[in-house]
Amino acid sequence: MRNKTFQYLIAALLGACGVLGFQGLVNNSLPAQNSRQGFSIGQDAPDASGYPPLIPSPRLTPPPIPRPPRFDFPFSTPLPDVPQEEEPSATPKSKPKMRDDAIRLKPKANDAVAQEDYHKQLAALRPEERVPVEIYTARNKSVVNVSTLETKTYRFFRETAEGSGSGIVLNKAGVILTNFHVISDASKVEITLFNGQSYEAKVLASDPNTDVAIVKIDAPADDLIPIEFGDSSKLLVGQTVYAIGNPFGLERTMTRGIVSNLNRSIGSPQMFRQIKGVIQFDAAINPGNSGGVLLDSKGLMIGMNTAIASRSGENAGIGFAVPVNTIERIVKILLEEGKVVRGDAGVVKVTETDSGLTPVLIDVEGAADKAGLRGGKVIIEKAFPYNITRVTQPEEGFDLIVGVNGQETITGEEFITAVEEHKPGETIILNVVRDGKLIELPIVLK
Repeated sequence: MRNKTFQYLIAALLGACGVLGFQGLVNNSLPAQNSRQGFSIGQDAPDASGYPPLIPSPRLTPPPIPRPPRFDFPFSTPLPDVPQEEEPSATPKSKPKMRDDAIRLKPKANDAVAQEDYHKQLAALRPEERVPVEIYTARNKSVVNVSTLETKTYRFFRETAEGSGSGIVLNKAGVILTNFHVISDASKVEITLFNGQSYEAKVLASDPNTDVAIVKIDAPADDLIPIEFGDSSKLLVGQTVYAIGNPFGLERTMTRGIVSNLNRSIGSPQMFRQIKGVIQFDAAINPGNSGGVLLDSKGLMIGMNTAIASRSGENAGIGFAVPVNTIERIVKILLEEGKVVRGDAGVVKVTETDSGLTPVLIDVEGAADKAGLRGGKVIIEKAFPYNITRVTQPEEGFDLIVGVNGQETITGEEFITAVEEHKPGETIILNVVRDGKLIELPIVLK
C-alpha cells in the first residue's frame, strides 16, 4: 500500500510540473484574460485511485491579426476612370472619332502661297546665286530616273542584274531620251518621273554609234515636262554649264562647271567606232548620271551626259556629253526610220582653226585616205614581243577642210553632220585648201 501511494505521489508531482510549464508558455503568448486556460485540475470526484483526473482545457484560438488603419485618399477629387478601348466596328466605312485634343496636320499651302514664298527666297539671294536656282526649278522635272533589269541565262543557272541611269523627257507623248549603254541588253526598263510615279518603258530605237536611245512610256501628258533644246554649235570653251542626273540613285542632282574643250572623240558602245564632236566639261558627274542633261546658263539643253574619264570609276573632273545638235538629228532619224544608216568618211579627229578643220587623224585605208586626203595616221609597227603604235604626219603638210559639197563647215560638228546625211556608197565632195589652193576631193563613203 505504501509503495502504491508513493507511485501516485511521484506521478502527481510530474504532472504538476508539466502543467506549470505549459501554462508558462501559454501566458507568454496569449492575452491576460486567457492566462488561466490550459490543462487544469477538474472539480469532479476523484477516480478509484483517489486522485482527480487530468482533463484538457478548451481548444486554444490564436489572437486576431491586427489590420492597418484605413488609408484616406489624399486628393480632393478622384482621378477620372481610364476609358476602355472600344472594339473595332464591323462596318468597314466607319472611322474612329478624333478627340478634340488630338494633334492635327497642318494643311498644305496652296500653289499661290508656295510661289510667293519661292520668289521671296529667290529675291534674298545674290544675283549669281539666282541663275542656278532658276535653272534647276525650270528643268529638274524634265529629268527622269531609268531603272533596268538584265537577265542572263547560263547553262545551269540564271543571273539577274539591276542597273540605273538618267533620262530626258522629249515630248508630251512620253518619248524619253537616254544613253544606249544604259538600256542595252535590258529585259525590263522602268522610268520614274519627278512625282515618284513609275512606268514600264518600251524601247523604240537606238544608235550605238552615238550612244543614243529612245524609249516610250504611257504617262499623263500633265506629268511630262519636255526639255528645251539649245544650239551646241555656239558653245565656247570656258562658259558655264549645269549637269542634272541621278548619280548613285540620288534623283535630280545638279552640279555646275565649265566647258573644258570641244570636238572631242571618245569610244562608242559600237566596237571599233568613236563618238565625234563630243563636249568636254568639268561639272561633277558619277555613275548614274549617264543619260542626264547638260544645260547652258539659259537653261537650254546643249548635250546629254555620256561618259567620264576616270581611273577609279568616279568623278575626276573630266566628263563628256553628246552635243544636242547631234542628238536632234539622230532622234529625228530614229523616230522616222527606226535606225540610222550613215556614211563614214574615215576622218577620225579634226582640229578647229580660224581657217578651217585640220584632219589630225584619219583611218588607214579609210575613205578619206583612199581619196588622198593629207592627214595624220595611226601606224602600228610590230616589234617582238610588243607592238609599237605611233601617229605619223604627212610629209607634204596637212590639208585644210573648209566645206562639204560646197557648204562651209567651220566646226567639227558641222562636218560630221554634213557627212552623215549621206549613206554608205554615196560620193561627197570635200572642199580642201592644199598648198594655198582650194581643191575638190571626191570621197566614196563607207
